[in-house]
Amino acid sequence: METPFVYGKVAKNNEFTNRIKDVTYLTNNFKGLINTIIVSPRRWGKTSLVNKVAEQFENDTNYFLCKIDVFNCRTRDQFYSAFANSVLKASVTDWEGFAAGVKKYLSALLPKIALSDSVQSYELSFGVDFNEKSLTIDEILDLPYKIALEKNRKFIVCIDEFQNVSDYEDFIGFQQALRAHWQQHDNVCYCLFGSKRHMLLKIFNEYNMPFYKFGDILFLEKISTVDWIKFISGRFTDTNKEISDELSSEIAKKVNNHPYYVQQLSQQVWLRTEKNVTEETVSESFESLINQLSLLFTNLIDSMTIKQINFLIAIAKGEKNFSSKQVLSNYNLGTSANIKNLKNFALDKDLIDIKGDLIEFQDPMFEYWILNNYLKN
Repeated sequence: METPFVYGKVAKNNEFTNRIKDVTYLTNNFKGLINTIIVSPRRWGKTSLVNKVAEQFENDTNYFLCKIDVFNCRTRDQFYSAFANSVLKASVTDWEGFAAGVKKYLSALLPKIALSDSVQSYELSFGVDFNEKSLTIDEILDLPYKIALEKNRKFIVCIDEFQNVSDYEDFIGFQQALRAHWQQHDNVCYCLFGSKRHMLLKIFNEYNMPFYKFGDILFLEKISTVDWIKFISGRFTDTNKEISDELSSEIAKKVNNHPYYVQQLSQQVWLRTEKNVTEETVSESFESLINQLSLLFTNLIDSMTIKQINFLIAIAKGEKNFSSKQVLSNYNLGTSANIKNLKNFALDKDLIDIKGDLIEFQDPMFEYWILNNYLKN
């Protein structure tokens, strides 16, 4: 029997957990063609949320919807290619329609089309002669607008890992080009999201950046313990196993309601249970999970300097005033001027989140491991 808990991939149907308000909010924004940026720490379910909402529009004849993952797009040329391919494929149903669309909208760019018979797939590319002239940018970035206008439909464009555009050459100029075109598309909305919260906030929330005030920013919150209890209990019941509300709550609280880890720990408990879950089973499953992650966390710690490690220890122990003489001395953090560098390091590695004066771990299991394993060795 397949386990009823899913992590590490997109959650679908009854695998998807709650987020009723977020689903409603994003659905209304799509219908209203309101640009939306989704921000949250890694593995909180952004992609699952977008896919859940997208399902409502994929068969709606009033809309075209495309989903683009630019994780592997390391250059602007690769971004343009992925963008054009995804937009065209979303607006046609077969090879002939795709080829016709390329000829109609992008013929001036001299694109090349490759068809693979083995998997019935097709892709366009722009070849080694491709260069970013004004006309080139116009043709590609205005593609959803032109298609929607001609076919009298609305276009929803969802781009995952959007923070990668900050790594491109002349990334400010590139973002300026995107913004200049996309803000003119009154029949298109853009949903932009990714796995690096601090980078997305820099792109969309800093006054001097091109995408400042581009659209609504949706900050995902943690799923509540009450909702997790309902979900976990339901999944056990559906597979003829039983778990009390108290132990369902214990699973969620042990991993600080982190969506990925709630699903993973629930799976470990489910696999160890024949009929009824016991408190011992939950504890054993949690320790097993920590042991599984221990090598990963050890390798991560081994890649850091002593001061970087001590900074994380200070956060795990609940310190707040990192520039105080006592904290600097107790944790050997150097001078107060070094705190900014330590924060930037932890942010760049996606180890922490900073919300106002609050600094917290993105990974609750890493925090637990530091306090209960690393410091006790």
